[in-house]
Amino acid sequence: MPRILPNFLHLVGVVFCGRQSPGGHNVICGLHDAMKSHNPKSTLLGFCGGTEGLFKQKTLEITEDVVSKYRNQGGYDMLGRTMDQIRTTEQVNAGLTTCQTLKLDGLVIIGGVTSNTDAAQLAETFAEAKCSTKVVGVPVTFYGDLKNQFVEANVGFDTICKVNSQLISNICIDALSAEKYYYFIRLMGRRASHVALECALQSHPNMVILSEEVAASKLTLYDITKQICDAVQARAELGKYHGVILLPEGLIESIPEVYALLQEIHVLLKNGVSVDNVSKQLSPWASALYESMPPFIKKQLLLSPESDESAQLSQIETEKLLAQLVESEMETRTKNGTYKGKKFNSICHFFGYQARGSLPSKFDCDYAHALGHASYHLLAAGLNGYMATVTNLKNDVYKWRCGGAPFTAMMTVRRLLRGPGSSLIGKPSIHPVAVDLKGKPYELLLRDAEKFLMDDLYSNPGPIQYIGSGSDNKTICLSVEDQDYMGRVTELQAYLEKVRTMVKPGCSQEVLKAALSSMASVLEILTLMSPAAKSSITGHVKY
Repeated sequence: MPRILPNFLHLVGVVFCGRQSPGGHNVICGLHDAMKSHNPKSTLLGFCGGTEGLFKQKTLEITEDVVSKYRNQGGYDMLGRTMDQIRTTEQVNAGLTTCQTLKLDGLVIIGGVTSNTDAAQLAETFAEAKCSTKVVGVPVTFYGDLKNQFVEANVGFDTICKVNSQLISNICIDALSAEKYYYFIRLMGRRASHVALECALQSHPNMVILSEEVAASKLTLYDITKQICDAVQARAELGKYHGVILLPEGLIESIPEVYALLQEIHVLLKNGVSVDNVSKQLSPWASALYESMPPFIKKQLLLSPESDESAQLSQIETEKLLAQLVESEMETRTKNGTYKGKKFNSICHFFGYQARGSLPSKFDCDYAHALGHASYHLLAAGLNGYMATVTNLKNDVYKWRCGGAPFTAMMTVRRLLRGPGSSLIGKPSIHPVAVDLKGKPYELLLRDAEKFLMDDLYSNPGPIQYIGSGSDNKTICLSVEDQDYMGRVTELQAYLEKVRTMVKPGCSQEVLKAALSSMASVLEILTLMSPAAKSSITGHVKY
């Protein structure tokens, strides 16, 4: 692949989108450092207040003094954030007007799945309007769900998992010490369960229930309750009346009957039905399920959906719902004589905000800074509609590979359901990636699940380290996954080049026949494996 030689940039804008994620500041620091090293007279403008600031042209010049205060710091308080979307025609046009008015050479959008999908739309609009501003996205989200063959990890995920794992481990030790409470801990992560999976691998709680498991097995609320109760009863038979159970915040939406109920509620709300009247207009089965819920859950299910049509997962206390259901079932078993142990007691926690403002880990500091540099080089090369990438992340920093990939290589179109009987074709989007139930991290969890459940093999990783032993530790998921996609592409190209040098005019008939036979077989296999529409993805660059 040709290496990209950068041109000088004079004026670049940068904006935070989405939830604050540890390491976000270092993206800006890396971008600033790269700009100043190539052109000391260049200017970096930050938009204050997220996309609201972009629309209203509220800017802050990011100087060395500003960068020095926020380098390696958590949060997004350098610029702040408010609205998390650039979606409507008015919003897109406002962004276009800002970039044209300020005469920006480039705009860097820092965010997750939704923000980078919006960045792709913005890039296309700019190109159609012949706007000279180039748009580049950076994968920053602690949910860990922006993953594909080009993006191995997201800035913030490493930090969030390490901080939460220490908190979970502290609670595990507390549970083991008191020996009388079951802790239900809900973790942030939206629909995907990447945070819950990684924290389980690091801290070894007794149970973790992943949204993807529930969706794949079509488990009902009763099934999940029974699964937990059976575990509580099995532990009681060993004299253990304590435990720690992890739940992803997206669990509630993965339960089939609850998801269907939420869809009905959201359609009614969208059609202007007031909150007070929603329950009266539900279908009979949905109404029965709704009325069976505790009052606090009823109220939370009626909250208006997010901009992506999903429920406000952070506001739905799934951990309290399950704790109540388990307590009720254990009381029933006690009355029936099928459970003879001590009374079930629970304590609930939601780890949603405790880690978001944490100092970023060494990995997130380095990764974010490298992505900032990559963003500069993509813009300097005149590339529009690209995401900055760094691959080979499981290895030492000096082996990392910086580059970029077009948004279009990551986008797909999915059929969307919006209520009973409805089906819509969605627009091209970068979709969140769920936990792979056939992947190595999940296999690792399954291998030890029974031991974690019964033997209390709690592990405490301790606080984040910045020097010495443990400072270079990466997430277990990243360490065990085989994600070096571009590395393998490069390896393949090296093999093809060797074939080219060996098979040329003057080679023997035997060599030529062997090469033709082998290549024909390879082509036949690849044709069967690769649909025509996906047979080649072009546009990836490196520098």
